[in-house]
Amino acid sequence: MSLRLFVALDLPDAARAALADYRDAVAEPSVWRPVEPAAFHVTLAFLGRRSDDDAARVAALLPDGGAAPALRVTGALLLPPRRARVLGVALEDPAGTLGALQAGLSAALAAAGLYVPERRPFRPHVTLARLRAGARAPRAIAPEPAPPALAFAGTAVTLYRSDLARSGATYVSLAVRTLGSISA
Repeated sequence: MSLRLFVALDLPDAARAALADYRDAVAEPSVWRPVEPAAFHVTLAFLGRRSDDDAARVAALLPDGGAAPALRVTGALLLPPRRARVLGVALEDPAGTLGALQAGLSAALAAAGLYVPERRPFRPHVTLARLRAGARAPRAIAPEPAPPALAFAGTAVTLYRSDLARSGATYVSLAVRTLGSISA
């Protein structure tokens, strides 16, 4: 069986709620299809279609413990910048903990032959909404309301299966590694 897999950093519930409130304030319903707050995450590695055996191998490579990255929302984001299909928020990783976590995971998965790292630099963000079919992507996001001045720590690194449907993707947790204390 083929599974669509990705590894992500999970967010605390309070951060998800604040980001959902912001999304509801800026995402025009005729343009954007909201992502459910329970599905908010920071993608660390998108693996694409993989076998059940590969999923077990990926789960074994998830980082065990480690510092929880301390993150801050820095602004609204349209991705890609031209012809946007995603409305999100950019994240700052002041201590570099998230970047190190992503680089280490990427290297471990690549060494195991499970992942081909992307050429573009890692850009930490949370997707809040996706462009509706047939909708025209805006060129900019209204400056008001501004994204919440939000600081939080990731809670866990999770291997997810992504099940696609017309209404959007559903994410199923296959393996979770809880993170330790917050990075400085």
